Amino acid sequence: MEYVDLPEIQFTQEEAAGIEQNVITVYEGLTGRTLQPADPVRLFLSSLAAIIVQQRVLINQTAKGNLLRFASGVLLDHMGAFQGSERLDAAAAITTLQFTLSIPLSSATSIPAGTRVGAQGGDGSIYFATSEYLEIPAGATTGTVTAVCATPGPSGNGFLPGQVNVLMDQLPFVQAVTNLTASSGGAAEESDAAYRERIRAAPESYSTAGPQGAYEFWAKSTSAAILDVHAYSPAAGKVTIVPLLVGGQIPGQDVLDAVAETLEDRGIRPLTDQVTVTAPTPVSYNTALTYYISRSRSAEVPGIQAAVSAAVAAYQLWQRSKLGRHINPSELIARVMAAGALRVVPTTPVYTALTPLQVAQDGETTITYGGLADD
Repeated sequence: MEYVDLPEIQFTQEEAAGIEQNVITVYEGLTGRTLQPADPVRLFLSSLAAIIVQQRVLINQTAKGNLLRFASGVLLDHMGAFQGSERLDAAAAITTLQFTLSIPLSSATSIPAGTRVGAQGGDGSIYFATSEYLEIPAGATTGTVTAVCATPGPSGNGFLPGQVNVLMDQLPFVQAVTNLTASSGGAAEESDAAYRERIRAAPESYSTAGPQGAYEFWAKSTSAAILDVHAYSPAAGKVTIVPLLVGGQIPGQDVLDAVAETLEDRGIRPLTDQVTVTAPTPVSYNTALTYYISRSRSAEVPGIQAAVSAAVAAYQLWQRSKLGRHINPSELIARVMAAGALRVVPTTPVYTALTPLQVAQDGETTITYGGLADD
């Protein structure tokens, strides 16, 4: 969903020179006096005009803040409440844990909800707690359960299978515990930009007939970690949902299951729809370029080099932050040029068109400084 290309809006004039001249003209008309540049009265009126300009600026900012495009912070929260959409809190990372008993038992073994398991080398500062009660049947030695990081936000992301394995609450006969999936889904509180987009899409959620916009809205509402969603129907009665996480991360199975659980609600999914949630297909590309800096800016070389490296990283983030965004080397060249380069010679990537089911993923990065060059 894109914004309509509307002209800039201004509710009141805030041009300083015009306001000051208007104040002086009104005074001269009322008093019959002509104010010279050094007249104390003129200086006093100029100070009042400065205050009026500040007020005009505040009026414009406040009035524009009542429009969704410009709203932010608490005002945006109130707009969302009017639409029935609250800002999403920081999301905690999730993973699937497997508990293993030392021996098969003749009775069922209980693993209470909230059982804590720490990350290897985390000194107990980062740990996951089981989200529900787990019971390992008699005669069995293993059981799996979903666990949620105790610290909301991205700090719980990225623990690979086997790295969450420190049992912090001792349980009888439990010999080992480990995560079977990489932890993912942790994110900071929903940003103004992401929240604004969800508010714009909120009317789509009013339909219970299963339109594309409604599926995408509810999928995004699962967690603040979900950046982009594409919903489509590959066949009659079938719906496929493809989510993408903040930072362009590919969602793991735990996140996919969480989205599927949200969409299972009978107030969201029509009874005749068979919904499948799947991860996008990554399309890898390498980044290799050589850039040159103008000889006239030789004193700025260290700063420009740092800016170029930052520009390449920003390009890679932009490239992987939307489903179906074509791999576009022209964007890379533009960003590196804006960072101060005189000339850019990219080797890779090459332009590659992607479908909404795919997402670009950066691979190896090689940035070569070619030296100073004449304009």
